[in-house]
Amino acid sequence: MRGERVAAPKLGKGSEVGLRQELKAVRRLAPYLWPPDWRLRGRVLLSLAFLIGAKVINVYVPLLYKGAVDALSPGHAAVIAVPVALVIGYGIARVGAQLFAELRDAVFAKVGQRAVRRLALATFRHLHALSLRFHLERQTGGLSRAIERGIRGTEFLLSYMLFNVVPTLFEILLVCAILWGFYRASFALATLATVIAYIAFTFSVTDWRIKFRREMNERDSEANTRAIDSLLNFETVKYFANEEHEAQRFDQALRAYEHAAVRSQTTLSALNIGQGIIIASGLVTVMLLAGFGVAAGRMTVGDFVLVNSYLVQLYSPLNVLGMVYRNIKQSLTDLESMFRLLSVKAEIEDRPGAPALAVPQGEVVFDRVSFHYDPRRPILEEVSFRVPPGGTVAIVGPSGAGKSTIARLLFRFYDVNAGAIRIDGQDLRDVTQDSLRRAIGVVPQDTVLFNDSVRYNIAYGRPGAGDADIEEAARHARIHDFIASLPDGYQSQVGERGLKLSGGEKQRVAIARVILKSPRILIFDEATSALDTKTEQEIQANLDEVSAGRTTLVIAHRLSTVVNADEILVLDQGRIVERGDHAALLAEGGVYAAMWARQQQEADERDALAEVVAE
Repeated sequence: MRGERVAAPKLGKGSEVGLRQELKAVRRLAPYLWPPDWRLRGRVLLSLAFLIGAKVINVYVPLLYKGAVDALSPGHAAVIAVPVALVIGYGIARVGAQLFAELRDAVFAKVGQRAVRRLALATFRHLHALSLRFHLERQTGGLSRAIERGIRGTEFLLSYMLFNVVPTLFEILLVCAILWGFYRASFALATLATVIAYIAFTFSVTDWRIKFRREMNERDSEANTRAIDSLLNFETVKYFANEEHEAQRFDQALRAYEHAAVRSQTTLSALNIGQGIIIASGLVTVMLLAGFGVAAGRMTVGDFVLVNSYLVQLYSPLNVLGMVYRNIKQSLTDLESMFRLLSVKAEIEDRPGAPALAVPQGEVVFDRVSFHYDPRRPILEEVSFRVPPGGTVAIVGPSGAGKSTIARLLFRFYDVNAGAIRIDGQDLRDVTQDSLRRAIGVVPQDTVLFNDSVRYNIAYGRPGAGDADIEEAARHARIHDFIASLPDGYQSQVGERGLKLSGGEKQRVAIARVILKSPRILIFDEATSALDTKTEQEIQANLDEVSAGRTTLVIAHRLSTVVNADEILVLDQGRIVERGDHAALLAEGGVYAAMWARQQQEADERDALAEVVAE
């Protein structure tokens, strides 16, 4: 799928979750209930056995209670051992039902947590498999919220679908059958009618309430996105003294969430009141039937107690059933965003059976490459050049000329729309992305570090590298002495996005990381453009050392950094307008020469200003 635009899904928004989507979600979760590991499958079967045992005992408990009451009634108290045995049996049965239920949960815990782990890992891997286009368009706060709620909803569904919904319905039918068999059909019909009315009322009101939950999710994602975006841009907020502006934007989203949450809670209270009325009505009806039966002599006091016990016993699972259904609907709503995320296709995929890239020499060739992010705005047109093995080619030009796009295409973050890119004769579309990216190292303009130690950030170039290799890479990058001077040395934390380090220090960490990776091909993407002149010269010396003997592509704004390149390409509006070495381009007196003259003039003005300030 080359050149196709893949938009990031709008998290938290979408069409109403219908029956088809719900069944699809259940089908997608089913494999997690029956995992491929036979030991886990054994746990599922054992959990079901404990579940059945707990339900059977639970239904038998009121029968023991009835027997004890009848044995203690006038005319049945002659043999004291009978009610004592029944009472003891009643107590043992209640403990047994709870024991089986707890054993069920304990045995199934590993299955449920393994399922959550697998789904979370699958989502994480899927996110990393998606295109750069998707990640440039995403909203990090809303994305993280959608995943968090989706994982939480998965955990609930895996447990309650198996252990509450079906078992509760089974217990209701079993109780109705006992009442029908022991007494008149009116008892079973009254009980069944109560249950049906309860379920119908619960389901219909819950389906109506789901829109409030969806609104809560949207507002929650919006608030979280605004908060994270504001905190990530902390310095910008401070520069413009816009703390109150950010607080008001955040409060606006919180106010909308508050409104939705109040409506959700109010309708929940109405649902609970309606459920209570239905249960109470059913309980009164059946108790009246039982009372008339006792008065007529058709039933004993024990029968009256038995009917009451069954109705009260049913109330608990029915109440749980209502809660479970509400949460299942809410969980399916929460899963909707995550499933839409998982359904996004990767824009760039390896071809079936694609081999790993072989890089014996490191030659890079762009052959008539054309590319656009949007068909209405071409970025590169008919771009052709060759970087010989061990050679250095620099690409310069104004902002928006397409320089950084060339680096992204070389990493195959996107596929070209026309032409081909080859490394040692192999089209990038014919090899695996993993092997391609392992063969290339990059030092970007803005080095973003992980919020971890200096050691971790350097070792990211080759995870698992030993301390000696990490320190050697740091020495080559001229940053070892600085790290050693820190109170915690290589364990020093660099802060969010590396904000505890200066621009030059971050660039040296990036260089050390690339040295540790030891790739055959290097890309320097505006690697020194954000640094001051002195730091730039120091970093440039490091980059020259690192690139020695490696195929190197330099993307630069400051022309002083590319004067020693074997060939310089001048890019303008997506086309190569000039090419040659530094001396030849100056002699040509074209675009490059004009850029050089302008930058030299700016440098002279800066030096003159510095002298004035020094005086």
